[in-house]
Amino acid sequence: MANKALKTFITPLGKENPVFVQILGICSTLAVTNKLENTIVMVLGLIFTTTLSSFTFSILRKIIPSRIRMMVETLIIATFVIIVDIILKAFLPEIWQQLGPYVGLIITNCIVMGRLEAFAASNPPGLSLIDGLSSGVGYAYVLMVIAFFRELLGSGTIFGMQVFGDWWSNWAIMIMPPGAFFMLAIFIWVVKGRIKE
Repeated sequence: MANKALKTFITPLGKENPVFVQILGICSTLAVTNKLENTIVMVLGLIFTTTLSSFTFSILRKIIPSRIRMMVETLIIATFVIIVDIILKAFLPEIWQQLGPYVGLIITNCIVMGRLEAFAASNPPGLSLIDGLSSGVGYAYVLMVIAFFRELLGSGTIFGMQVFGDWWSNWAIMIMPPGAFFMLAIFIWVVKGRIKE
């Protein structure tokens, strides 16, 4: 059982990573990775949602009629997204305003629904919890790497603190949506090249 749990945790971090292998959840790559602080909040929200949605759906999987399975999945995901939205609005109102509608769009994130369908629907709650957590972490580290370089190159800052001096000329494209595509493409190219080696 321990080996299965370890394999379940490791797989989404590397060879079945939801972002750079399955190419899922890339809308948020465009939306929130121009500032590292916003990205961290967003990925924590997604990790929370993916983990608890997988766990909850796995508990209920045997009693949900197949004809309404996807509606129940969406309801479960929406419940946890609403919790994330309320917590952000209460405790981090500035970041909540900056993220705007993107927190709500976690509901439509392919990673969350994909893990419920591919794993939680046919595995016990404990393993589903691990898979949900690992898939969220696999998503998180990719977005954080992209956000780090986008903020650094696009604004010359990390967490809003100036890194470069007056000699640095900010790359405006890095804080625009095309910058996210370029960074994601470079990340996928580098990682896939390393995996093949």
